[in-house]
Amino acid sequence: MSFTPDKIRNVVVLGHQGSGKTTLVEALYQMGTNSATKGTIEKGTTISDYLKEEQDRLSSIQASIVPFEHDGYRINLIDLPGNDDFVGEIIGVTSIIKGAILVIDATSGVQQGTLKHFRMLKRKNIPTLIFVNKMDKENIDFDALLTEIREKLGKKVAPFCYPLGHADQFDGFANCVDLKARIFDGTKCVDAEIYEDKKATVLEYNNMVLEAVATTSDELLDKFFAGETLTREEIRHGLRKGVIDGEIDPLLVGCAPKNIGCNTLISMILDYLPSPEDLKPFDATGANKEPVERKTTVDEPFSAYCFKTISDLYSGTINIVKINSGKLKLGDEILNPETGKTQKVSSMFYLEGKKQINVDEVNAGDIVALAKIDDLVTGGTICDPKNVTIYDKPKYPTPVYYRAIELTSKKDEDKISGVLAKITLEDPTIGVKRNQETKQLLIGGLGNHHLTYVLDKLKNTYKIECTTSAPKVVYRESIKGSAEATGRYIKQSGGSGFYGVVVMSFEPCEESCFEETVFGGTVPKQYFPAVEKGFFEALNSGLLAGFPVIGVKGTLKDGKYHPVDSNEMAFKMAAILAFKEAYMNCKPIILEPIMRVTIYVENKYIGDVISDLNTRRAKNIMMEEDGVDTQKIIASIPEAEINEYSAKLKSITQGGGYFNRVFEAYEEVPHNLKDKVIAENALNKQN
Repeated sequence: MSFTPDKIRNVVVLGHQGSGKTTLVEALYQMGTNSATKGTIEKGTTISDYLKEEQDRLSSIQASIVPFEHDGYRINLIDLPGNDDFVGEIIGVTSIIKGAILVIDATSGVQQGTLKHFRMLKRKNIPTLIFVNKMDKENIDFDALLTEIREKLGKKVAPFCYPLGHADQFDGFANCVDLKARIFDGTKCVDAEIYEDKKATVLEYNNMVLEAVATTSDELLDKFFAGETLTREEIRHGLRKGVIDGEIDPLLVGCAPKNIGCNTLISMILDYLPSPEDLKPFDATGANKEPVERKTTVDEPFSAYCFKTISDLYSGTINIVKINSGKLKLGDEILNPETGKTQKVSSMFYLEGKKQINVDEVNAGDIVALAKIDDLVTGGTICDPKNVTIYDKPKYPTPVYYRAIELTSKKDEDKISGVLAKITLEDPTIGVKRNQETKQLLIGGLGNHHLTYVLDKLKNTYKIECTTSAPKVVYRESIKGSAEATGRYIKQSGGSGFYGVVVMSFEPCEESCFEETVFGGTVPKQYFPAVEKGFFEALNSGLLAGFPVIGVKGTLKDGKYHPVDSNEMAFKMAAILAFKEAYMNCKPIILEPIMRVTIYVENKYIGDVISDLNTRRAKNIMMEEDGVDTQKIIASIPEAEINEYSAKLKSITQGGGYFNRVFEAYEEVPHNLKDKVIAENALNKQN
């Protein structure tokens, strides 16, 4: 059955790691479908955490879709990981989904992950419901918790529910909008009267909600302050408008393992979160780079955005797409505007965790998986061949934590490249590169947990085992002075010999280059290329530590040749000898790679972060505001000082800080560290 856009709700479920997101998704699925069973994280039986790596860690790693049908609606829940190392999953999904549930652990309150996710939702204008989970735990002071939430997340948070219970025992809640109670009877929630000792507090919270509703329009505000009663329809309409506009963030309470609050949450999803047709038109680019808009209706030309890619051992590449406009049927021809390739849709299905449910047709606003679509990647677009549509790709963070991997078995060398290509296809935040100088195969990610998952996947899915080590920093050598030297390569062995003599000068320059100023034919022109080749070959290994040499200008000034024994090899070797003779007189230096680092951190951690950066030889430190109570710090830092920085930054900022890095330039290693670098490189060569 295909659903029209007004009957679809796409909702991401976020929160700090351990807040109970996956358990809540499982509970909502059970309540929405009236299922007799419910999976648990401890037993590894939840719908969304189906990867072995997730079950081993008892924690979500990837975005997982859990759809269900309820009262004629289709609700697509998307369970997202709470660990920052897997933020790439969140970025891809939230670029096109406009409805969210933010889960808060009642025992922990507002944690760093809560703040980061809430701020991201606000930046992207995603209407949000807040669900306070684990209300059945002991010693929870809800009034203090609500105060903390409103202080940290803002006064737009409105309590739609108030917890009920006796002797600190949570057994249900009062709905602060309709003033009715839902009490847990040991197996399910049933309607009940609000406890007498809680009525005054519930009425106080009811007034708080009504005031929030009244602010959604001047008419309602006038009516509210005049003391007039708002009608049920006015309340519902005002709440929906306030939630969709981001002016109200409804807060609910419950306990996912006992299904307390789940029915109310489902009703809130349907009543107050936007349907796809409520969304503004999507901005896109047409065939001639002209701007186009696509509305989320079935009448528009077909277009879809790929927000996740899965490499399945049996099904091959699976692309999960959201239909932004039009409709898609099995057998339709679609265009990949990036490649210009048109192909037929031959395999289309809904995903329910890992379960595949075949489908023949999907409408705008829905989410569906496609198999056997060539060259479609995360962030890519597919569209109607006659109506080209290209959506912008989101910006993913760069890998910041690299490890060198070494295969345990040499038989895996032939397949490792293909396997890593599949892994990077799934996750744009993973980087793979082979360093030809150090002979290391490097894998980069957003942190230790991220790379540990990659290594576990290599082992569990592809049966490839490997060990890891720290990556070697790729240094360079250069010169600060000038010198001239003569290179002689003369050998006689009977018959034709070798005869080449060059006089060359060497000096610093921005980019290595060669020129000749020979006068009078002392070196024939046909040997100039050989001299140049020898010069650049000599740059491959400096005499300080054996690092490649950059920033040198070599000039051929004079020389000698023999009409019989001179040849290209002789002049090439003469150039190498001239370079080696002059090198140590050119004031050689060691250069290290400098990274341009952009750090995002809360204001209260600025001092600690700057202090730590100073211990890492950071330079050119600049700061600018980046949202509410956060700063963006930009600095230049030697690569040798940030290989382990991701863990340190998380420690300093209690998990709230993160950063990107890109190569900036090579700069001279300080004199006091020069000998250490030379010694370490010599030791590496011995090993």
